[in-house]
Amino acid sequence: MLYLIAEYFHFEGLANLIRYQSFRAGAALMTALVIGLIIGPRFITMLRVRQGKGQPIREDGPRTHLAKRGTPTMGGLMILISLVISMLVWMDLRNPFVWACLAVTIGFGVIGFLDDYDKVTKRSHKGVSGRVRLLLEFAVAGIASWIIVSGLSHNLDIPFTGRYIPLGPFHYVFAAVVMVGAGNAVNLTDGLDGLATMPVIIAAGTFAVIAYLAGRVDYATYLGIPHVPGAGELAILCAGIMGAGLAFLWFNAPPAAVFMGDTGSLALGGALGAIAVAAHHEIVLAIVGGLFVFEAVSVIIQVFWFKRTGRRVFRMAPVHHHFEQLGWAESTVVIRFWIVAIVLALIGLSTLKLR
Repeated sequence: MLYLIAEYFHFEGLANLIRYQSFRAGAALMTALVIGLIIGPRFITMLRVRQGKGQPIREDGPRTHLAKRGTPTMGGLMILISLVISMLVWMDLRNPFVWACLAVTIGFGVIGFLDDYDKVTKRSHKGVSGRVRLLLEFAVAGIASWIIVSGLSHNLDIPFTGRYIPLGPFHYVFAAVVMVGAGNAVNLTDGLDGLATMPVIIAAGTFAVIAYLAGRVDYATYLGIPHVPGAGELAILCAGIMGAGLAFLWFNAPPAAVFMGDTGSLALGGALGAIAVAAHHEIVLAIVGGLFVFEAVSVIIQVFWFKRTGRRVFRMAPVHHHFEQLGWAESTVVIRFWIVAIVLALIGLSTLKLR
């Protein structure tokens, strides 16, 4: 919004700063952070009053988690409110990528909210049917992929090789799968205080750099990465995710005063997926978000193997619970997973030059 106002006045005076995506990215981060910190305490109090017993805790989970009973969920609403306001204030609202990513973020957030609401009201950790959730997610992702992919070359860039795979019309389906996969992978990771929040912040920071470089023809040409006109605007969205995530982490730090819930984890994962598709760096997302991939794959392996043999590969899935069952303290799991996320982000950034 401010960009359009500043443009109307020809970016005169201090308004000239708004011309630069780097300035607006920093402003978006601070805006989301401040809004999140301001609304946090009252929002958490409201959730606690309305939800009573808070998020249901799995009886078959680690015994230490039983102490978390009464902690409210749906804290992702705090993230969405601060992020969306920041986006609307600082982004160029004529950019179709902005609206596509906003649709995924809000759409997945609504689906997650319905799931959280079902869990809280029915006092069950099952929530909305998996089939219904996936159907809704693919409907939202399908619309977003049509908006994003229509403006891209239908190629899948392969990191470290300088090569690409032509996808043709399948690109639309692939893009939707990336968004849905990213949303659910982050959702599965969100099982310990702060575990999903910081890796999301790290991934968003990494893609802020990637999106900015992909949007600049000079940098993209120099690095040999796909140039995507308009993708640089998504660096501002990434910065907003970082600010909203940091504000939430303030309240989600152990012991958590609020849980993100599916409302936040689905929305943030879907947003990262949409950004990766728009920036033409889908495979790099699998590297940067390797922690999320590992968590999702651990569940797939566990279910697959148990159905066929009746035995478990991991003591408990997702894999962060496996390490808890091995005797790692929750804080140890969280911090070590953060370290892994940082290393993976650095590897992801290295793909920009190693081609």
